[in-house]
Amino acid sequence: MNDPLVFRHFTRAALDREYDNRRKVSDSADHIAWYKQRSAGARRRFGGVLDVPYGTGGDEVLDIFGAGSGGEPKPVNVFFHGGYWRALHKDDFSFVAGAFVPAGAMSVVVNYSLVPAVDMATLVFQCRRAVAWLHQHVGEFGGDPDRIYVSGHSAGGHLVAMMMATDWPAVDPACPASVVRGGLSVSGLFDLEPIRLCFLNDDLQLDAASAAENSPILLNKRDPGPLELLYGGNEGEEYARQSLALADAWPATRARAMPGHDHFSIMRELDAPDSPLSRLALDMMHGS
Repeated sequence: MNDPLVFRHFTRAALDREYDNRRKVSDSADHIAWYKQRSAGARRRFGGVLDVPYGTGGDEVLDIFGAGSGGEPKPVNVFFHGGYWRALHKDDFSFVAGAFVPAGAMSVVVNYSLVPAVDMATLVFQCRRAVAWLHQHVGEFGGDPDRIYVSGHSAGGHLVAMMMATDWPAVDPACPASVVRGGLSVSGLFDLEPIRLCFLNDDLQLDAASAAENSPILLNKRDPGPLELLYGGNEGEEYARQSLALADAWPATRARAMPGHDHFSIMRELDAPDSPLSRLALDMMHGS
């Protein structure tokens, strides 16, 4: 007897394989070790203002690279890390400062609580609170509150889209209706229904309602700026579908593959300002 289909043409076992990136990429552990090593080097290279609280919880901290007084306020890139909402830490992704600080921009790397310590709605709200806090305070560090851009990888790419679907005055009445000028989502997830139906939900504990409430594909894009959705050409059918579907649903949103990259190698593109992915982000930031 054939196993039943649980999502599109996927059985549960096939859906598990499709979203199990660490199994799909044989050297995934090497990539993650590289992230950590390069991040330690970035903190030595750029210094930074580290572990700045944006909320009251112990996990609600962020790092600011490229801070400084004097001169014109800098455009700000706010990065959200991946890890399927249940793993990794901001300290593993300090290396993204290498894309922005040498090019004259500010790089902010956000930490947030992980599932199952918090649920998805709380995690998303923490990230929204981080951006709202930055809008109020980034000027104190030399950043331009009117030029805040968001970026993220994997689960962080999902958070990028959730930021651009935010009712900002509801998060902080001091915020204008639009806070985010543009976004870059790398290997993002925008439809959480297949996530609810695969092995990841053993930890995430999404029900149908919470999956829908946190699926950007079902939400309206509130911040009108451009959103770029990039994914690795080797990532597989579902990762391509996730980005292409959001690009079809949202205005000012474009999706494309980066040939030759998998779910982990694509992030190495944000280690230096001259890579194609970094140039895309920087052109957005300096061109608006």
